[in-house]
Amino acid sequence: MCVMQIGISLIARPAVLFVAGACILFGQDRRIVIENDSVKVLKVPVESHMKTQMHEHKVNRVMIYLQAGKQDINYQDGKKAVITFKAGEALWSPHSGMHIAEISSVKQVTIMEIELKKPTSSVKPKTSSMDPLKVDPKHYKVDFENDQVRVVRVKIGPHETAPMHEHSLNRVVTYLTDQDFQVTSADGKVEHVQHKAGDASWGAPAKHKEENLSDKPFEVLVVELKG
Repeated sequence: MCVMQIGISLIARPAVLFVAGACILFGQDRRIVIENDSVKVLKVPVESHMKTQMHEHKVNRVMIYLQAGKQDINYQDGKKAVITFKAGEALWSPHSGMHIAEISSVKQVTIMEIELKKPTSSVKPKTSSMDPLKVDPKHYKVDFENDQVRVVRVKIGPHETAPMHEHSLNRVVTYLTDQDFQVTSADGKVEHVQHKAGDASWGAPAKHKEENLSDKPFEVLVVELKG
């Protein structure tokens, strides 16, 4: 059972932070929700005040915290860090050295861990003229971006519509709220799509428009894979 170190560089933050998220803790349910050639996605509940074994992580990852909390990290070389994170926050996690981590806040935290199996590609992905950041900046905002991923936060109000747009990369979607959508593809096919808060799904390249059928606002984090 393990917890991983994270480093994050957010566009909105000039500083680089180093934090930890859970891979697995003693007695906890480490559930793989998606696995393919590109990623392994795990949903991991982390009990408060339970320390991990000394461990390291050999792949980069994106960590999404479903609840607010705080974590203490003790590195093998004696360095220490205390990190506070918000509910629904995404953090970049480079591969790390040996460390022990502990959730020091009072409540359990569930973390969506997205392990990136493929290294950074030397070929930059093509940008579509229908990229959602271009055609719908009201609803789509970049949380952070590097040479391996672009993490996009999507917020769509009750009964609002996102216009036709194109996802040109494979992606992992983590749902921060329930979803009740009508999705219309470029060829006119209509689907009713539903997810629960805390779910994750895999998305291939697609072109569509979306309507939030719910009376409540909708929010997700989309991790686009450049590799």
